[in-house]
Amino acid sequence: MAKVCDLCGKGVQHGRNVSHAHNVTLRRWQANLVAVRAVVDGKPKRVRVCTRCLRSGRIEKRMPQKEAWKARAASA
Repeated sequence: MAKVCDLCGKGVQHGRNVSHAHNVTLRRWQANLVAVRAVVDGKPKRVRVCTRCLRSGRIEKRMPQKEAWKARAASA
């Protein structure tokens, strides 16, 4: 599974470590992803979202219990 945010598309970045002796090695910076149950198109769904999207409020994490049952019944 790719390390990519489902909302903003933020993914892995790459670069180089450079030591004091100027030894250069490759490295990767991975996005800080969290699996969250969020409301997508009116239904609860599991999505992998970066913490920046979570903090900025770009997704709705919770759904009222009554609406969740209705959405689950409608999809079944």
